[in-house]
Amino acid sequence: MDFTIIPKEENMYTKDTLDNGIRVVTEHIPYVNSVSIGVWIANGSRNESLEESGMSHFIEHMLFKGTYKRSSKEIAESIEDIGGQLNAFTGKESTCFYAKVLDSHIDIAIDVLSDMLLNSKISNEDIEKEKGVVLEEISMYEDSPEDLAADLLIKASWPKSSIGYPILGLNDTLKEFNREKILDYMNKHYSPDNTVISVAGNFNREKLFKLLSEKFGSWTNKGINSNYDKPTLNKSTLIKQKDIEQVHICLGLNGIEIGNDDIYTLLAINNIFGGGTSSRLFQRVREEKGLAYSIYSYPSSYKNTGIFSIYAGINMQNFYDAISIIKNEIENLTDKGIDEIQLEKSKEQLKGNYILGLESTSSRMFGIGKSELITNKVHEPAEILQKINDVTMKDVERVIDNVFGDGIISGSIVGKLGKNIDIDGLL
Repeated sequence: MDFTIIPKEENMYTKDTLDNGIRVVTEHIPYVNSVSIGVWIANGSRNESLEESGMSHFIEHMLFKGTYKRSSKEIAESIEDIGGQLNAFTGKESTCFYAKVLDSHIDIAIDVLSDMLLNSKISNEDIEKEKGVVLEEISMYEDSPEDLAADLLIKASWPKSSIGYPILGLNDTLKEFNREKILDYMNKHYSPDNTVISVAGNFNREKLFKLLSEKFGSWTNKGINSNYDKPTLNKSTLIKQKDIEQVHICLGLNGIEIGNDDIYTLLAINNIFGGGTSSRLFQRVREEKGLAYSIYSYPSSYKNTGIFSIYAGINMQNFYDAISIIKNEIENLTDKGIDEIQLEKSKEQLKGNYILGLESTSSRMFGIGKSELITNKVHEPAEILQKINDVTMKDVERVIDNVFGDGIISGSIVGKLGKNIDIDGLL
C-alpha cells in the first residue's frame, strides 16, 4: 500500500534560532485554522538529584499559579476565552508548556506562554498551597496500580540512576521545596540554549518570529549542561503489597535508546508481539487462555538507554500461568522470529498509525518539538515512512536478539501477594 505525502512545498519544516539561542522549529500548514505552540525545556526528572526529586514537575505546576501580569485565573481565562487550550507535562528528559488556538489568536498564546515562563511569581504562599495539590496527585497515582507498576519497573531497572526517580517526586522531598530552591533549580536548568519552541499550523512566518523575538528575546539566562549517564538494566524486582483484587505485573527487557533507527524495527516487532489486540500476547493470554483482561507491551526510549516493557493485570490464581505463557512467547520469538508476511503487515500498520497521527496540529507540534529537543533533528514524514519501509528481516533478527535475547531482566508487582512466592526463580 502506498501512502501519499503532502508535497514539501505546501508542508514544510523550518528550523531557526533566535538571537538568544532559543531554537525554533515550525511546520506551516496553510489549510488549517489552528496553530499549536509548544515551549520545550530540556529538563525532566532525570536532571534531578535525589534531594530534588519531583522538582521539575513541581515547577510545571508553579508556572500556572500566576505571574506579575496575570493571576492563575487570568492565565486560564486568557486562553479559554478565545476557545483555546493550555496545558503542560513533565517527562523524564523534558518539560513542555503548550497552547492550541485559532490562528488569529497566535499573539495571545505566545504572550501567555512567555509570561508564564519568564515572569512567574512563584510566591511562598502558592508554593505551600501547591504542595498539597501535588501530594494529592501522588496519592491518586498510588491508587492506580497499573501506573504504579510501570513506575516501580523503572525504579527496579535503574535503581542507581536518576532516570529511575519518579516524575511526581517523593512526599519527603516535596515537603522541603521552597522559593529559593525552586529559583535556584530553574536558574540552572531553564535557559535559552536549553529550550526549543515548536509551532505547527497556519501562521505568518514574519509575524511569528517578530512575536517570538519580542516575548522571548530578553531571556538571557545561562544554565548548566546536563550530561546523562548510560545506565544498564539492573536485574531486580520490586513488590508493592496492596489489598486489591488483581495483581499488576510489569516486566522489563532490554530496550533501544532514543535516536537509534532500530526503534522502527522494534515497533514493527512489538505490533506482532504485544502491541495490540491481534498480537501474540493478547491472543494467547486473554483470548485463548482467559488469564487476563489487559495485557500489552511497549518500548520506552531515552538518551543512552531504553527499556521494553510488558504489562498484565491478572487474578492471583492465574499469576504463575500468565507469567509462564509470557516467558514462552518471548522464547518463541527468539527461537522462531517472525515471517516476512507478518513484517510487511506490521510495517503497513505502523505507517497507517503514523499518518493518522499527523491529522492534528497538536500532534505535529509535539513531534517536531520533541525530535529537535532530544535529537537536534526534525524528520520529514517521507523520511520516517522510508525508515519504516527499509526495515528488513535481518534488522528484525538483530533487534530480536538484542532486545529479547536476554529474556526478562527486571520486574515489578503490585497487588495482594502470597508470602511464599519465589519471585527471583519465577522471572
